[in-house]
Amino acid sequence: MNRTPAVFIHGAWFHMSCWEGWAERLAARGFAVCVPGWPGEAGTAAQARRDPGALRDLGLDALTAHYERIVRSFGTPPVLIGHSVGGLIAQQLMGAGLGRAAVALAPVPVGGAVPAEVRTRPWSLVRAGSDRHQGFASLTPSQFRHTVANTVGEEEAAKLFERHAVPVPRRLLVDVGLDRGPLPVTVDTGNATRGPLLLVSGQEDRIVADVSTRSVFKLYGDSTAVTGLKQYADRGHSLVVDSGWPAVADHVLAWLAANGVGPLAAGGTGS
Repeated sequence: MNRTPAVFIHGAWFHMSCWEGWAERLAARGFAVCVPGWPGEAGTAAQARRDPGALRDLGLDALTAHYERIVRSFGTPPVLIGHSVGGLIAQQLMGAGLGRAAVALAPVPVGGAVPAEVRTRPWSLVRAGSDRHQGFASLTPSQFRHTVANTVGEEEAAKLFERHAVPVPRRLLVDVGLDRGPLPVTVDTGNATRGPLLLVSGQEDRIVADVSTRSVFKLYGDSTAVTGLKQYADRGHSLVVDSGWPAVADHVLAWLAANGVGPLAAGGTGS
């Protein structure tokens, strides 16, 4: 049986462990799951908080190239599922003709899609973060609670921080515009031959505003390829990992199936 690969790409301030539940869910449905993490990423979030040094000079181009190599290594085009910066990378790879389908959850916006009210908003959470590790921006537990896990209770936010929160290279934040305002990161939104793309936003997201994701959706309006938008009220940037993640994952699976993307790759057989 030739199974469809599903490659997960996490975003800033999260460890690859944020995909544990998703990986189990998609594997149970029959997908061939791959959660590679960033190049040099520590095995656990706790280890990354102690010493994130291997990622110090990581920028967007290198991170995108890392995932492009992984995607190209499959004999079957994979489904790309990305969150935050990972959602931007998933769109870049789909725009380049890679991947069978893509899901971008709370994606960092591409150039030209940032409304004025968001473009001028100060990213104080980054500049106020701890500089304990040179070249990195860290969120304190209280900052994580306020900006990332703002729609869950304090106890759940604390557990999410302990399990998944990590420092992020400042070079990467500069590349995607999260340190001084969004920069023009480009994606081929006009590619009409790409597979289906789903954009997902939380309307209480304080990192990637819902209005930004809606603006990205509009950029794809000139393409005849399938593009979907799902908005969640009362959900923040932690929507991929907090207690509400199963509903998001199930919607993604249903949307993929409705657009002809299932666990069996083209030419695969099985019950």
